[in-house]
Amino acid sequence: MYSEQLEKLIEMALMDGELTEKEKQILFKKAEGMGVDLDEFEMVMDARLFEKQESMKAATQTTKAAPKSDKFGDVKKCPACGAMAESFKTKCPDCSHEFSNVGANVSIEKLFEMLNACENDRKEQSTSILGVLGSQMAQATGGGDKVTQKKKSIISGFPVPNTKDDILEFLSTAIPNAKQKGNFLTKQNPENKSHNDLAPTWKSKCEQIIMKAKFSMKEDKGTLEEIMAYGKELGI
Repeated sequence: MYSEQLEKLIEMALMDGELTEKEKQILFKKAEGMGVDLDEFEMVMDARLFEKQESMKAATQTTKAAPKSDKFGDVKKCPACGAMAESFKTKCPDCSHEFSNVGANVSIEKLFEMLNACENDRKEQSTSILGVLGSQMAQATGGGDKVTQKKKSIISGFPVPNTKDDILEFLSTAIPNAKQKGNFLTKQNPENKSHNDLAPTWKSKCEQIIMKAKFSMKEDKGTLEEIMAYGKELGI
């Protein structure tokens, strides 16, 4: 709909399901410079933000039985001074308190719980004739087995963590999964294939987080350096 550069900025700004005032200013300034009608642009942005939030809700429906908390790094107010805190900010802009989540590894653990549940579904399907036939048909048509496709959907749709601890914990665990195993001759071997089928999706998720951090965490150079070091491991 818009230029590739503007669409990329929109994608980065919306990937965590929130749009901060700083992000709005950057987007509207870029859109205005490209001659985009700002009233129309605002309407489009509102619609895309709503769609992103709805898709993120759908991706996490399986976790709705868990008690509500901020363990996905959802910091709403500074615990020190009570000031409103924007997502992806590692320090309070008012009092400089550093946001830290005592349950930092819960985010990635919840993701792996969802992926393990999918793997249990695979085991159940392997004992069902219909399940085996369905999996074979999906692979024959080039779509991969249903469990793998479901895992890809869960990973790509999982909420982007937005506190320092959650981001670093997520990347440290996700990076090994984003790297291909084996070489040209062995990457499709049984011991490597299931890992490699998901590696591009993991890499894409890591890239989302790293790009969002570059866009929104410029004030915390120390944390950003740690995040960019992870990016170098994947060539991002």
